[in-house]
Amino acid sequence: MIRLLDKQDDRLLGEISERELEFLIDFLEEEGVHDREYYIDMATVDFLEKNGASASLLAILRRGLGASDGIDVRWDSTDEDGPDLDLINLI
Repeated sequence: MIRLLDKQDDRLLGEISERELEFLIDFLEEEGVHDREYYIDMATVDFLEKNGASASLLAILRRGLGASDGIDVRWDSTDEDGPDLDLINLI
């Protein structure tokens, strides 16, 4: 599984599937090929929802946002091998 964390304090927001990670990579801007961080605000969550994000991913992001204007999130893998980044970047 992939963990989504609040970048500021490494608070675990939730776990997502590789498919949900692929969705984030496809729809959010990255600074580099191996970028693992995203800025999330309510407009971003609304955009992801309109583009077919899963209910579980949306719930994690909304819960992570809480009442804040926006947060920086990062992801990492709980699997020793991690997600296949080369495959994800080809999709």
